[in-house]
Amino acid sequence: MKKVERSRVLVTGGAGFIGSNLVETLLAQQNHVTVLDNFATGKMENLVPFVGNPDFKLIVGDIRDLATCREAVKDVEYVLHEAALGSVPRSIKDPMTTTAVNILGFVNMLYAAQEAKVKRFVYASSSSTYGDSKTLPKVEDRIGKPLSPYAITKFVDELYAGNFHDLYGIDTIGLRYFNVFGCRQDPSGAYAAVIPKFVMSLIKHESPVINGDGSFSRDFTYVENVVQMNLLALAVEDPAAVNQVYNVAFGERTTLNELFFFLREDLSEFDPEIGKVEPKYGPGRAGDIPHSLASIDKARKLLGYAPEFSIKAGLKKATKWYYENL
Repeated sequence: MKKVERSRVLVTGGAGFIGSNLVETLLAQQNHVTVLDNFATGKMENLVPFVGNPDFKLIVGDIRDLATCREAVKDVEYVLHEAALGSVPRSIKDPMTTTAVNILGFVNMLYAAQEAKVKRFVYASSSSTYGDSKTLPKVEDRIGKPLSPYAITKFVDELYAGNFHDLYGIDTIGLRYFNVFGCRQDPSGAYAAVIPKFVMSLIKHESPVINGDGSFSRDFTYVENVVQMNLLALAVEDPAAVNQVYNVAFGERTTLNELFFFLREDLSEFDPEIGKVEPKYGPGRAGDIPHSLASIDKARKLLGYAPEFSIKAGLKKATKWYYENL
């Protein structure tokens, strides 16, 4: 796999779960990495291992401020834009802040990047853009009506990226993440993702709450697959592969019921009492789609994407990390 090495890379949202995993790998490949984060959802503890590395720089600031974005892209060759307010429920409760961060902040970064003439702007989109489309697997050029403010913001970001390429010539690649999980994902807070929430409940011998009857399914994607995809997007040289949007997933579907039993099985290896915990079932969530499964054919063909971790392999690594760190 071709790598970006000894380059200057900005990671927005680099103190977050996905962002910090990207920072770790980029530094290991001898890049100079700048992180821009306001710590609204990111954590300083995710960056502690990099502090003191001469190739690491931290800017504490907000992407909603254009001047801060301009400062962050100075002398940068590549941007990995991970900064965003995630969570469908959070966007339903507070659409204004989600819109301000995910659209205004995105456009600020994109505008500053094209001013600075960065080589490529790779950004996090979301599988939520598929909305009410019932087609499975999800294919990049067929989406439905977005079902939440969060989903709308991510679709609008894709439109802006395409428009900025047409108007200003900046190269962009959008990555539609499918239910990413793994080390450093925050289990606390009202808007935590399902896997760390289930893990935290199980470790406490408490019954996790499954929204609905557990039949909803997702294409859960281990974070190291996501890191691979970002690195491929940075390094690809084929013009046909640039200014595109790609699914980032493993390409398999797992129900919430199956997920619970996978997690219980893995965690009970550390604590047999966890094997006795049963789930609870609650009402479904507004804005949730029933099923999600990605086609990764486009990413395989144009970027050479070859995800290494199935959900079960990823859960093995993630549950060990959680058990040791929670």
